[in-house]
Amino acid sequence: MSFVPVTGTATFLPADPPREGVVEFVDARRTVALPVRAALPVLTKAHARDDLHPSVGLLSGAVLLGMRLVAAGAFEPAPDDGRPPQWRVAPLGDDDEDRVRMLARARAHEGCDEAAAEQVVRRVLDAVVDAMPRGAPVAPARPTRPRPVRGGGPEGAPPAGGALQPSADFRDRLQRRIARHRHAGQLPHLVSLSLRVEADEEELVGGTVRVVLQVHDERDPLHVTDASSLWLDEPEVHGFGERARTHATIALRSAAEAWPVLERLLDLRVPDQLTLDSDELVSLLDDGVGALAGAGVDVLWPKSLGRELTTRAVLDRAPRDKGPREEPLQTGLLTPESMFAFQWQVALHGDPLTPEEMDRLAEAASPVMKLRGAWMVVDPAVARRARKRLVREVRPAEALASALTGVAVVERGAESEEGVVVGASLLAVRERLTTAATREPVEAPAGLAATLRDYQRHGLTWLADLTSYGLGACLADDMGLGKTVQVIALHLHRVEAARAEGREPLPTLVVCPTSLLGNWEAEVRRFAPGVPVRRFHGSARSLGDLEAGLDGDPGFVLTTYGTMRSDAKDPDTSTLRPVVWGLVVADEAQHVKNPRAATARMLRTLTSQARVALTGTPVENDLTELWAILDWAIPGLLGSRNAFRRVWAAPIETGDEPTKARQFADLVAPFLLRRRKSDPGIAPELPPKTETDHPLSLTREQVVLYEAFVRDTMECIERADPDSRRGLVLMLLTGLKQICNHPAHFLKQSGGRLGGRSEKLDLLDELIGTVLAEDGAVLVFTQYVAMARLLERHLGAAGVPTQLLHGGTPVREREAMVRRFQDAPPGEAPVFLLSLKAGGTGLNLTRADHVVHFDRWWNPAVEEQATDRAYRIGQTRPVQVHRPVVRGTIEEKVAELLTRKRALADAVLGNGEAALTELSDDELRDLVTLRRED
Repeated sequence: MSFVPVTGTATFLPADPPREGVVEFVDARRTVALPVRAALPVLTKAHARDDLHPSVGLLSGAVLLGMRLVAAGAFEPAPDDGRPPQWRVAPLGDDDEDRVRMLARARAHEGCDEAAAEQVVRRVLDAVVDAMPRGAPVAPARPTRPRPVRGGGPEGAPPAGGALQPSADFRDRLQRRIARHRHAGQLPHLVSLSLRVEADEEELVGGTVRVVLQVHDERDPLHVTDASSLWLDEPEVHGFGERARTHATIALRSAAEAWPVLERLLDLRVPDQLTLDSDELVSLLDDGVGALAGAGVDVLWPKSLGRELTTRAVLDRAPRDKGPREEPLQTGLLTPESMFAFQWQVALHGDPLTPEEMDRLAEAASPVMKLRGAWMVVDPAVARRARKRLVREVRPAEALASALTGVAVVERGAESEEGVVVGASLLAVRERLTTAATREPVEAPAGLAATLRDYQRHGLTWLADLTSYGLGACLADDMGLGKTVQVIALHLHRVEAARAEGREPLPTLVVCPTSLLGNWEAEVRRFAPGVPVRRFHGSARSLGDLEAGLDGDPGFVLTTYGTMRSDAKDPDTSTLRPVVWGLVVADEAQHVKNPRAATARMLRTLTSQARVALTGTPVENDLTELWAILDWAIPGLLGSRNAFRRVWAAPIETGDEPTKARQFADLVAPFLLRRRKSDPGIAPELPPKTETDHPLSLTREQVVLYEAFVRDTMECIERADPDSRRGLVLMLLTGLKQICNHPAHFLKQSGGRLGGRSEKLDLLDELIGTVLAEDGAVLVFTQYVAMARLLERHLGAAGVPTQLLHGGTPVREREAMVRRFQDAPPGEAPVFLLSLKAGGTGLNLTRADHVVHFDRWWNPAVEEQATDRAYRIGQTRPVQVHRPVVRGTIEEKVAELLTRKRALADAVLGNGEAALTELSDDELRDLVTLRRED
């Protein structure tokens, strides 16, 4: 309970029934509210501190007094007056009344006078006596989890529903306890229990063991004795107080509720030990150990009777019956006909059992057996797995996914994944896949008329390895890094490999947008001269020469997504579907990001040895769209779409399971190769890039505008119908971002003073001053043309020359601005103001060595594209990127969102402002409410 702020204040919030009261702890940082039962160990521990606030001391003293009353039996059933059944404090004697008044007098404090403090104490006493008898005793040093206790027992909870009707025996014993302890004035002597497992050779041969009941002092857990000593010896022998036996009985009743076999102990005059037969031992192993642990009872096993057998799932080739089999489409380990299986392996001290030992384990009738010269207790789950060694068979893609992540749902229907051991047949494949892009690259094929850069040779090696196993890939290099030439080299490499192995080379089909047909044809003729290249497009399309077969390289066939879709629709008339392709390439692979679309469905009908997706922007969309690309390239790797959403996308996107993002990266990394021109070794001529977030605050004027706009607009949103709500949310988000920029932006002021009203503008002045002093140049991006015009006016008044480019700028003027900026000597035209949509792509502005994102966009990829106007091939100076972020506002929330998106290995990107319109009113209010700084 270290998270509970006991050094602050505490308030007791009573309830009916009293046991449902709540203790609220508050300090300067947080508020923690605990139910009475959970608050007991916190308050009893706090009693020893000398830095308590009087409110905490009051509740702590009341809790200790209440525990004393429970221990003394000073409680009774409340009258049946229609309220839920409950316990209440029995009439107190004079001594206890004095204790209540003295505690209230000593702990009265500001806001709680003596009378109010006394009332608090009495309410806490009622809550404690109503809560504590409902399970195992709550100890000051180690709280135990409450367990349901059968009604009618002396310390049981009142029966559910109706009036409390304890037995006559209970009433007699309760009254005797009250009479004996009401004026004793002694602290309770609480205990906990454990079970010690014992057995001699004869018992083990018979498959039985004994459990011996032990009693521990809660205040000194090392003080332990057998229950027989507590019942038979005097206190000076066992060292426990006179009420320890009573408390041990209470704890034993709770333990018997957790594991009913212990009810036999309650029938004994001296509850010392039990002999467990095989069925009861199985019950202890299956359910009892966990249930008893929940009740605070440990089960202690002797070293000589170890539970050292462990199981693990091994993933390896599936055992197959020998027989005739069709020739596979491709050779190698991971053919479509390959099958793998999860099999249980049992180990002793980490050393796998032999098949003979597994047979003995599977055939054992008792959970106690002798193995390798030593007796051991075998968990029933281990025995079941030994009997059913083969769990289930899986296809190569699922086997590969498990090999890469190290976890899998081994048994169908299981709710969670577990670790798996990769067998020898998959180890080499995993090693080769995870190192393909980094190990020594293959030689460029002889027919390639180009010199590959190092990263392109590594890309060829990676593609060659994956496709040789019959697997697909997604090549996601930045535009301009040569994805096309790498695919051409791959085709030539596969043709050479087929000839070396005596196989007939197969053609490569490229499916691309219509605008890229000419580019592909020109690139093939340029980099692979002499290799046939055909267009399957237009009304007279045909593959007659391909079907007839050609000597040597069958070459490339180029088609468009539209042509492929219409051709493959009817399998009886299709020209593309009957062909067995060596490679199918999907260029601009976003065309398959919607798996339900006709284009994606038809693309899946084409038969090929391997598939390669090409895209320069694989990370602009959510994980489900990434699933669609990889599921086309490597079917089955990520499971079904629904399973993928449940297992991967939902946990990663919500951030609830941080390890999921790492596992997902391990899974997709071998099949998704992403190189940027800014990566080390890709474009070494590029200088470094530094990105800095500048935390800022709102001015007083901005605070007033921000809070008033949130208040007024949220009232409208909460009353709006669904159709108008979306527009109101977008208006709210836009207005708040404008307020963060500058009050004049939000208020649409075209004149008047601008300086001193926004820390963003002040920061921009400082940055531009630095840029001018260094003879540098800066790009300033904003989403809003109106804000850009305000910046233009402000900087112009300060004598800083600027240019402003936005969506309305004519093409000729746009080109002239770019030339003027790029060619100007130092000190001239140093500031280029750009609207994000108009200036974020298609411009080469390498003169700039500073980039300022005056306001944040919702998609980090858009911001990165804007930054790349300056940070690109041709840049010779280090580039500094500046992002002003106003603390406590929606801007800070957006910054956190973008940081989280980048942290998920660029695999999770949201849908921008549109996604935020789907937030509930409470979630939206939490997003936009201004967080005040301390």
